[in-house]
Amino acid sequence: MLDMLMVRLPELIIVIYAISILCYFIDFIGENRKVNRLAFRLLSIVWVLQTIFLFFYMYKTGRFPILTLFEGLYFYSWVLISLSLAIHKILNVDFTIFFTNLIGFTIMAIHAFAPGQVPAMADQLISELLFIHITMAILSYGAFSLSFVFSSLYLLQYRLLKEKKWQKNVWRLSDLAKLEKLSFILNTIGVPMLLLSLILGLQWAFIKLPFFHWNDPKIIGSFLLIIIYSLILFMRIKKGLYGKQLAIWNSAAFLILLINFFLTSRLSTFHIWFE
Repeated sequence: MLDMLMVRLPELIIVIYAISILCYFIDFIGENRKVNRLAFRLLSIVWVLQTIFLFFYMYKTGRFPILTLFEGLYFYSWVLISLSLAIHKILNVDFTIFFTNLIGFTIMAIHAFAPGQVPAMADQLISELLFIHITMAILSYGAFSLSFVFSSLYLLQYRLLKEKKWQKNVWRLSDLAKLEKLSFILNTIGVPMLLLSLILGLQWAFIKLPFFHWNDPKIIGSFLLIIIYSLILFMRIKKGLYGKQLAIWNSAAFLILLINFFLTSRLSTFHIWFE
């Protein structure tokens, strides 16, 4: 029973941790205090669960868990979360909190899915790691796809209004400001989700593959997507890029997403979704 708890608890922590980071990113982009409070509460839950796991591990081994690399990774992650909670309460520097927890999530993922800790369940853990990676990637693609839909509707609405085609159906497309805002929100959700998925995917590749190549087309394409959509967010927030030009950029990014999903998956040495 204790062994099962020691295996399942880190998995639960990973899921809650990912949602917390997503909320922190949304707050960092849009300064939403309600989302910020939710992120803090989720991170607090992660810290409580990590602390419980830490005590269980100490009870099982009879010592403080810092003597091996596996133990050190977990304690390092716990320290990062503890510091994040303190920074949130004392300084409230959201930029620092987000990137600190991104490092902590990476460390936690390495620890949670490290092979050989519970041999009987190692293969199952690796399979679940792959499942989480693929699920998060597809959800991020879904967010980007909906963002593209709203951008397309924006361009259509913009054209109809500019040409003064006052048809009844025009008003069913929603107003331009709302379409742009929804597209922005979905990109804000998609970027951190794709980044977390990539982190988990790389962890799976290091564990499962005998030879890992950083120049794999799928990996390069995924990093390129993160960079492109991050630049779109940057241009929207810091450069004041709005309206038609931003919608065009977002539509172009979606075309690159389609290329990455369909073409690079076929060229990849280990992504075999379409085989």
